[in-house]
Order: sequence, then C-alpha cells, then structure tokens
Amino acid sequence: WGSPYSAGPFAMMREMSEELNRVFRGPTTGEAEMQAWAPTVDISRCNGSFLVSAELPGLNKENLKLEVTDDALILEGDRAPEHKADHEGYHRWERNYGHFYRSLPLPEGAKTKEIKAELKDGVLKVLIPVPEVNKKVRQIPIS
Repeated sequence: WGSPYSAGPFAMMREMSEELNRVFRGPTTGEAEMQAWAPTVDISRCNGSFLVSAELPGLNKENLKLEVTDDALILEGDRAPEHKADHEGYHRWERNYGHFYRSLPLPEGAKTKEIKAELKDGVLKVLIPVPEVNKKVRQIPIS
C-alpha cells in the first residue's frame, strides 16, 4: 500500500476498497471456476401458505432436487458452466457454477403432504400450506 503519508485519503480508501474486493472475490482465472454458490431465495407468508421463491436461471427440473423433512425444505442442484469460445476479443463471465444446497426451516405445523412446486422462467416457486397461528401479543410499557 505504500507509505500512508505519500497518498491522499481518497487514494488510500480506493486501495483499501480494491484490496477488500480482491479478498472477497477470491481467486480469478481466465476460465469460469467451479465454485460453491447458493441461489437467492425469497420467503414469505401469504394467504395461509408459506411461499419460497428461488432464482435459478439456466436450470431445469432435471438439475434440481427438492425434498422435505418434518422441519425443513431442502433445495439441491447443479449448474454446469457454459463453455463458450470467442477468439475475437476478451470476455469476462460472472456467473456462478457448481453444486448448491439450501435447507430452509419450515414453520411449525406446515402441511408437508400438500406442497406444490413449479419451475417457470428460471424461478422455482414452492407453496407450503401452514395453519394460521394466533399468538396473543401484549404491549410491555418501557420505563
């Protein structure tokens, strides 16, 4: 990083930011590497159901395994790297490839025998019926 006195504060901040990006980005090569990745997942509770939406671009149902236990929904699969050769110029691919495994806890009383799943346009939607829970809430005064 050099001497702290030779660069202004903005240059030092830029260097530190670049170094942090390098550390968290991990090793890079000219080819896509097989790295662990996990699809992004949105979870919501709506109309008496637990809805899980997972972004899985480029995957089809043959690349996925969806399982349920008494207390978790398990999403597992593989995404293979695309091999594209273009000798005319430089290309950088920032897609993650490899095996993924997600275990998502289910709410108490989830009706696991009534689960429905659909994969459409790269988005997996899993609908799990759950009973409505009416918990008594009491406000606590703060002194």
